[in-house]
Amino acid sequence: MFAAERRQLILEMVRANGAVSLRELARVVQTSEVTVRRDVRALEAEGLLDRRHGGAVLPGGFTRESGFPQKSHLATAEKTAIADLAANFVEEGEAIVVGAGTTTQELARRLARVPGLTVVTNSLLVAQALAHANRVEVVMTGGTLRGSNYALVGSGAEQSLQGLRVSRAFLSGSGLTAERGLSTSNMLSASVDRALVQAAAEVVVLADHTKLGTDTMFQTVPTDVITRLVTDEPPAHDDRAHTELQALADQGVQIAVAGA
Repeated sequence: MFAAERRQLILEMVRANGAVSLRELARVVQTSEVTVRRDVRALEAEGLLDRRHGGAVLPGGFTRESGFPQKSHLATAEKTAIADLAANFVEEGEAIVVGAGTTTQELARRLARVPGLTVVTNSLLVAQALAHANRVEVVMTGGTLRGSNYALVGSGAEQSLQGLRVSRAFLSGSGLTAERGLSTSNMLSASVDRALVQAAAEVVVLADHTKLGTDTMFQTVPTDVITRLVTDEPPAHDDRAHTELQALADQGVQIAVAGA
């Protein structure tokens, strides 16, 4: 594949997904991360995209939200490892809330074997993953269906969470920084996520390394409210992600790294 063809494909992927890791770009265009990094620099010089945390994002500082079909094919190995580790923080007989997202959906698949668990969620996909788990009780919020991520949002969802108290909330988002915490690109999703956080004694954020250092429009969880971050090991060359992890740890966030 010629450089011009590679760069056009890279640009199309970033425009479709909002943010794509170098690892994923290299896999799709079938070349090395070194070559992809050079292509990304060239596209950045033309103002067509920005380099971020071992990947590429839409220009302008803020990334837009990808649709569920695109998200489900991004960083799949990392999400699987994160979900495996996060499941260890769920105990028998407790009540938790699980937000919408592809990583939390992976977590839900692993919760089916936890006896006596109660899961409150606004995600149809989380509920579906637990539908046949005989030992798990699933409680759905009300609300209006947001088709792009199969989540219930709006005042109905938020009101159904009032007065609720659970041990932990498991959430993901579009970006995570030490400065602003967890964020997302959709106002309605952010509002429901904040209601989920209010219901929980502890907040566990699930975010792969491509989310570290990315800031999106609507804050959902301030850094000082995050109890623990479950993530994967960033590539050695990803200075931004490593710096962000250290900054989060310095602010008291417990860091659990899958595969470490």
